[in-house]
Amino acid sequence: MPAETAAACGPAAAAPLRRRGEALESAIFEAALQQLTVGGYARLTMEGVAAAAQTGKAALYRRWSSKEELVKDALRACLPPVGPAPDTGGLRGDLLEVVARLRAAMLSEPGAAVRSIMGELDQRQAHAFLAIVLERVVEPTTALIAEVLARGAARGEVRPGSVTPLVTDVVPALMLYRIKTCGGAPVQLHPADIVDEVLLPIVR
Repeated sequence: MPAETAAACGPAAAAPLRRRGEALESAIFEAALQQLTVGGYARLTMEGVAAAAQTGKAALYRRWSSKEELVKDALRACLPPVGPAPDTGGLRGDLLEVVARLRAAMLSEPGAAVRSIMGELDQRQAHAFLAIVLERVVEPTTALIAEVLARGAARGEVRPGSVTPLVTDVVPALMLYRIKTCGGAPVQLHPADIVDEVLLPIVR
C-alpha cells in the first residue's frame, strides 16, 4: 500500500486534535467509515463525522461538498489493494490466495462500509460507490484470476479455451451476489469452497 494511502487509513483516535493534511484526512476517513458501518448511509451526517473525528464541520466542507463525496474518497483511499499475482507453484494455491485476498477486502472496514451501502441503497443510489469497488477491487481481482489461469494453462492445469471473461468474473460476481442477497456478511464465503466447488470444475 502506498505511504499516502496508508496514512489516509490510520486510526483516527491516535491523531492529535489539531491536525492538517493526511493526519486530518486519516481521522475523517476513519470516522466516516465507522459511522457508515454502525449507523448506515441514511444516518451518516457531516456533523456526525466531524464530531467523531474531533474536528470542525468547516474542515469537512472545505474538502467535500456532500457526504456522498466524502464516502467516495474514503473508499478510494482505504479499500485494500489486491496486490500482484501470487505464485505458489500450483493453480489451486494461486487461486486460493486470490480469493482469500478478495474475501479479506470484503471483511475490512471499508468492505463493511460497502456492505452497508449495498444492503441499504438500491442499485441506482449505490452505483457511484459500487463503481469505486469495481475499479479498486473487482476489476484487479478478475485480472489476477485471468493471469493465474493463463499461467495454469501454460502448465497444463487448465483446459485450453476455458479462460474467458465470464469465467474470470465468476468469483467476484458470486461473492457480491451472496453479500447482496444473504444478509450482507461474507463470513460463509470460504476460499477453498469457492475454488474447489466452483472455479476449478469450470476450467479443468
